[in-house]
Amino acid sequence: MERLIGRTHECQELQWAMESQRSEMIILYGRRRVGKTFLVRRFFNDIYSFHFVGAHRKKKAEQLNNFREALSYYAHEDNLPAIDNWHKAFTLLARYLETCNDKRKVLFFDEMPWIDTLGNEFVEELEYFWSSWVQNRDDIVLIACGSATSWMKDKLEDNRGGLHNRITHRMYLRPFYLNECREYLREHGFDWDEYQIMQCYMLFGGVPFYLSLLKPYLSLPENVDALIFRRDGELNGEFNELYNALFNKADRYIHIVRVLSTRREGLTRKEIEEATGYSGGSLTKMLDNLERCDFILSYVQFGNKSKLTLYRLSDFYTLFYFRYVENNRSRDDQYWQHHFMDRNVESWEGFSFEEICLRHLPHIKQGLGISGMATEASAWRFVPPKGDERKGTQIDLVIKRADKLIHLVEMKFSDGPYLISKDYEERLKMRRNLFMEMTGIRRGAVMTFVTPAGVSQGIHSSIIHSQLTAKHLFAELI
Repeated sequence: MERLIGRTHECQELQWAMESQRSEMIILYGRRRVGKTFLVRRFFNDIYSFHFVGAHRKKKAEQLNNFREALSYYAHEDNLPAIDNWHKAFTLLARYLETCNDKRKVLFFDEMPWIDTLGNEFVEELEYFWSSWVQNRDDIVLIACGSATSWMKDKLEDNRGGLHNRITHRMYLRPFYLNECREYLREHGFDWDEYQIMQCYMLFGGVPFYLSLLKPYLSLPENVDALIFRRDGELNGEFNELYNALFNKADRYIHIVRVLSTRREGLTRKEIEEATGYSGGSLTKMLDNLERCDFILSYVQFGNKSKLTLYRLSDFYTLFYFRYVENNRSRDDQYWQHHFMDRNVESWEGFSFEEICLRHLPHIKQGLGISGMATEASAWRFVPPKGDERKGTQIDLVIKRADKLIHLVEMKFSDGPYLISKDYEERLKMRRNLFMEMTGIRRGAVMTFVTPAGVSQGIHSSIIHSQLTAKHLFAELI
């Protein structure tokens, strides 16, 4: 049986629920392919009192028939009556559980959002099942799992009906950090170094399912071609499947991420409105849903001006798809092997490394020795007003510490020590001075570098106050 990598906190939460003296309702959510089902399966060793999986795009009658088959299996009852509504389904489930001898009765509903088809009373009957039967018991552990994070939040977490305040655990499953990717790859026979693992992360973003498709006997470029650029590759059609499985009106979500892909530094809400035509509550909901599913990051501008919040496309697979896959007409089954050394790929890697750093903010803080200190992470952008001859600029990560020190973080991807030239040193000084001038900060703004192999020591490197390397990004969080 494949070993579970990471997920220590989640396993502690599940163990706590199993040892509880009351009934527990757990919602487990996170983006598609992140390993939610795998976590539950490994923790419980596939032993449940009842397990039911929603079927994608199946009508109510088919969902109910599948439910009946699952209940027949667990109850060892071949003569269950036909089930034509969810009230009857939950009534039969309760009747079976009353005869079940398990000390803690684990009910695992996987892909729950797919069960709730149009005109379906599933959620209302789940509410009634919990309120009328489960809450009178102390031996039920119900796990509701789903990739459609917006549904999980709207229908369960923010429920104002019978499930209001019934959820006892909310578990968000994030993609792997770099150290977990390294552990997973080594567990499966890969001997890639940290630089290669970071390149892998730029494509697949720490999503366990994607990592599981990689072959240790192939190089990274060969793996990319086999999975994405070959016509029968397992990820050849992943993009449309990914968004359509998560969101209703997926084309609107794709429109937003496509717009965001055109501006590496991110867009304000107003800029997104102008580019897409979406506005109001519908845009707010779509942005929230995209962020909950790890497709975008939002971060305020320095000074906490909420109206200038920036939204940045952060899903690695989506970024790669828009850049190299969507409009690729080469029909070259070895496209990545032929082009991964191109100059434009170096530019894409530089941007992707910034995304890696933003995803590893806890590791950056730990590396700086400020994990236990109150901090504010933000971005800063200067757009010169009309008539101002100064050039616009942006700092993608600003960390303000409780002791008033401010880290202006530069993130550079390089396979060797990064050399700061005289011209670059001057640009850094100008950027820092402009930041201090425009924000009113008089002192305490320092330059921090994050680069895989560190900064090459020289006459122009003295501008650097502190630096972090790959070992800090790959460190285990304490």
